[in-house]
Amino acid sequence: MTQVEIYTDGACKNNPGPGGWGAILVCNGREKVMSGGENPTTNNRMELMGAIMAFEALRYPCRVKFCSDSKYVIDGLSKGWAKGWRTRGWKKADGKPALNPELWDRLLRATEPHEVSYIWVKGHNEHPYNERCDALAVAEAKKAASG
Repeated sequence: MTQVEIYTDGACKNNPGPGGWGAILVCNGREKVMSGGENPTTNNRMELMGAIMAFEALRYPCRVKFCSDSKYVIDGLSKGWAKGWRTRGWKKADGKPALNPELWDRLLRATEPHEVSYIWVKGHNEHPYNERCDALAVAEAKKAASG
């Protein structure tokens, strides 16, 4: 199975407001860099979109090391929260609606073919790939703000 490292980040100005996401996939010493943005959006939606777009870029099942500074995304996947929300009709354990169900559903479907290890990295802590993803996300948020 091919080994891939995925690094993602999201950003949002004024949350909600203009936002962006960045993703870097590393495989066999090669990098694929991706980014995009939306306006209006939220930071959590951009964190999810970075992960979605990265996983959707994989064309066949891989062994993935997924790194993000978003506890929302990492915990939602690694702790099974999102699968539980889906099982309960996109309701949290307390019965309240889960936020961003369409994005969580898309992310779950994108991750299911892969063997994934989830790694939370501290944001803005000089992790080279996290810093690069942050810069991509911030640049996309600025583009989204300008129209």
